Amino acid sequence: PDPEAARVCGDLHDALPSTVAGRDRRDTDPSSPYTAAWGDPALVLRCGVPRPAEMDNPKASGAEISGVDWVLEKQPDGGYRATTSFRTAYVEVALPPEYGDVAALVDLAEAVKRAVPRSL
Repeated sequence: PDPEAARVCGDLHDALPSTVAGRDRRDTDPSSPYTAAWGDPALVLRCGVPRPAEMDNPKASGAEISGVDWVLEKQPDGGYRATTSFRTAYVEVALPPEYGDVAALVDLAEAVKRAVPRSL
């Protein structure tokens, strides 16, 4: 990511919770200050990703979850990819189908609000 996003992502990495959806945080391989994971199969967070093309789709699905806006993309395997919008860095969360829906994003909202400033 660019230098500003890298700084924000470092702040987010430090603010992330130890559990998400009742699953414990685990190491990522390779280890990176821009990634985090929880559970098995892993819910994976990546910070500083490029702006997703789906944000240009006027029919894109979106949701505000605990004060954080997300663009939601249903994946072919039944899981979701959720990417923050209106933030100074894009944060992407891949939720495997075992999570059922995007409710796990509630557990990430406080860290995102605290570490990744709104851009608008």
